[in-house]
Amino acid sequence: MKTILDLVTDSRTTYLKTLKNRVFALKSSGKYGDTINIADVDNRSSCSIAMAWTNLLPGKALGKPKSSQTRGNVFTDVCLGFLKETLPLMKDFRPGTWEWETEADISRFDQYSHLGLLRRITDENPNLKTIFGEEYFIRPDIVIARHPLTEREYGRRQAESPVAVHAPLLEGACGGGAAILHASISCKLTIRSDRAQNTRTEALNLMRNRKGNTPHIVALTAEPLPSRIASLALGMGDIDCVYHAALHELQTAVTSLANEDQMDILETLISGRRLRDISDLPFDLAV
Repeated sequence: MKTILDLVTDSRTTYLKTLKNRVFALKSSGKYGDTINIADVDNRSSCSIAMAWTNLLPGKALGKPKSSQTRGNVFTDVCLGFLKETLPLMKDFRPGTWEWETEADISRFDQYSHLGLLRRITDENPNLKTIFGEEYFIRPDIVIARHPLTEREYGRRQAESPVAVHAPLLEGACGGGAAILHASISCKLTIRSDRAQNTRTEALNLMRNRKGNTPHIVALTAEPLPSRIASLALGMGDIDCVYHAALHELQTAVTSLANEDQMDILETLISGRRLRDISDLPFDLAV
């Protein structure tokens, strides 16, 4: 009988095969010759690492070239598929009724339900938008939410009972039964400076505008260049951690190219607990 680790390993293999087939493609006529479409064609290290890394992934066929927007959307969908397969494996460690969704309005969730009221007020009074702005209206790439416990699960409430009437985990309490945002996942197929900044801004707004507990706030990427990953992973206080689509293969690729600068950066990120493999993510989300 397969263990949980065995099943996560199988899911990871399927995930990487799907990425290789549906997202990654050969890109020719670059400054440094043929490379992979996630590489920065003007950066020699990015091109060489991307090629070496992709060759280590399971599967044989590379997909047909797609637009950058299409690649990003497919990457998000494939990542969501991996989480849908692996998170239910954690049910003994993290029980509950869960839902997964892409680009959900966070005002649907308990900690952010007040933002829906704020939106309605600013829509009715456009002048208020110049005061409040709209930066708090966030639609994360992937959200994971937990449904409140039903009365059947926690016991029927007695009339006028003062016990646990404000707990969002209990259906029928003050929150009105809204799902609780458990995790916000930003999916960045590749990382450029503007994308790193957008991810940090979104994370800070999730923390500043909540009423209740902070959800897990993580980023997931397939960026081949460690120095680019560092632009998002270094530091503390906004993102819990950055996860890579195939970190172990990236380590092997960078080592095989003897790129000492990128090797040092990668080791710093890993030893500093700022970068992990996607296979770590379902276990971290069970916390």
